[in-house]
Amino acid sequence: MTGADGAGEWARHWQYAALPDLDLLRARYVRHSFPRHSHEGYVIGAITGGVEDVGLPGGTVRAVPGTVVMINPEVPHTARSGAPDGWAYSTLYPSYQVVNDIAAEVTSLRGTVGFAESRVTDPHASRLITEVHRAAEEGNALAADSLLRIVVTRLLGHYGSLLPGPAARAGGARNAVRARAVLEERMAEPPTLEALATELGTGPFALLRAFKKEYGMPPHTWLTDARVRRARRLLDAGVAPAEAANAVGFTDQPHLNRHFTRIVGVPPGAYQRERGVPRPPRTGR
Repeated sequence: MTGADGAGEWARHWQYAALPDLDLLRARYVRHSFPRHSHEGYVIGAITGGVEDVGLPGGTVRAVPGTVVMINPEVPHTARSGAPDGWAYSTLYPSYQVVNDIAAEVTSLRGTVGFAESRVTDPHASRLITEVHRAAEEGNALAADSLLRIVVTRLLGHYGSLLPGPAARAGGARNAVRARAVLEERMAEPPTLEALATELGTGPFALLRAFKKEYGMPPHTWLTDARVRRARRLLDAGVAPAEAANAVGFTDQPHLNRHFTRIVGVPPGAYQRERGVPRPPRTGR
């Protein structure tokens, strides 16, 4: 767990080896705020203290103890304190596969499932989420796995729905998709907005508007989020933070540290330590 700072902030972002398709975050934040970003999987968070304000495409929702926040994959969002004393929470990040496998087994939903509500008052589900954390921290694999399935089943049963399939895209949306592919391919050395627009046969402002409409954030914000995602995969593979920073296009390790901490909630080094990632041995004398 990262050490507390002057504001009393602390966080633990980790993965329990027995449940490899689940990330866990337990934290208390006061001054820290999460910039707009998204996740490949789901976010299921139980507020255990204070107030969290979550900025979603439909507006800001306020989460207090007894409430559960649910965010579907690739939905852009922000998070910050909604009260002077900050907020504390226990959050589960199950993969797409975990949630959809559970849905296929215990619900009649067929297709890509998600949650129809972003915030619900459900003290029982909130307690179950904290119990998943407790079981994982105690090394109780049977309990952690069982409780995870119980809480996901409960939330799907009460608030689950099918996510809409991809709609036919107009020209602007197609350009946004093409722009994203270019940025993913050239992440370390991305083009300027003008050069990217010229390459795609459109104008810079038209591309900016289309990209934001399609992905909920402008290209430069999306690129920072994408770089952090790729850096996480490299860190999980044992790559040193400085090397990961260079590989994804950050100017140096402090640049990675700043954005990684803002988006993930812990610094890269703490992230690797908590996940037990082995580091390659040093070479030379």
